[in-house]
Amino acid sequence: MTTFTLRRDSFGKLVLTNAEGEEFVGVAPVRSFPVQAPSRGISLVREGGKEVAWIEDLADVPPEVRALVTDELDGREFMPEIQSIKGVSSFATPSTWRVKTDRGDTEFVLKGEEDIRRLGAYSLLIADSHGIHFLIRDMFAIDKGSRKILDRFL
Repeated sequence: MTTFTLRRDSFGKLVLTNAEGEEFVGVAPVRSFPVQAPSRGISLVREGGKEVAWIEDLADVPPEVRALVTDELDGREFMPEIQSIKGVSSFATPSTWRVKTDRGDTEFVLKGEEDIRRLGAYSLLIADSHGIHFLIRDMFAIDKGSRKILDRFL
């Protein structure tokens, strides 16, 4: 059950009103577990990082609150999710990777194997030469060809 309301003010900032009627202007949603559980454990913080509300699960909040939080997170976070690896220029680094992501096809340069980090048992975070992070949510769920390429770098 939500014990607060959320809206945008005339300047586009999120305004949270708690159960006591206090208003907090300019709150920002922060994911606690952005990779493993992106819709769970979201803190709404005011300036200075002080938490003013907690969302256990986005599915449990009213649709209008969910939409505001999701829009705000999408505007601040940029982490394309790799759906398949189409090819690499070389199995030695640096190499150019051609990938299909949830945001379209792209290429990036992997400087070294150390730029591939494991997150838990299944997920990988890959940093390109410009510092953009690409996510592979489940390395065992991607296609066989992508997995074969990935295995050469792990």
